[in-house]
Amino acid sequence: MTRRAIFSTALLFGVSAAVSTAQEGFPLAGTWHGTWGPNATERHDITLVILWDGKTITGLINPGPDSGHLQNTTLDPDQWMVHLEGDPKDSKGARVKVVADEKLQNITNRRRFVTGTWTQGSVKGDFKITRDD
Repeated sequence: MTRRAIFSTALLFGVSAAVSTAQEGFPLAGTWHGTWGPNATERHDITLVILWDGKTITGLINPGPDSGHLQNTTLDPDQWMVHLEGDPKDSKGARVKVVADEKLQNITNRRRFVTGTWTQGSVKGDFKITRDD
């Protein structure tokens, strides 16, 4: 093998490795877990599954029999601000409106997180969710 062929092969592998690690994909896509609540002692577990099809952000709040679909979800990439709405079921099985406004933080980390305000029905509180690996 000539030096040129060896150099070209090494360069090809190097570029391939850089491209495969440089872009992880849409920063919100994935499964997120955390809690929300009106104060430090009253907390509720939440799970979000967020999907991105190249145009639209979709997904579920608390996947399972009481889940709700994400609606009106937007991302402002300049500020990394996210707005989402959903309609999961409450403890009595009735649909309840959820509105969350949040900031995506630590974006370059695989374990990035989101913090903000969460309003479920008439109860407003703070929340924090972290993306699963």
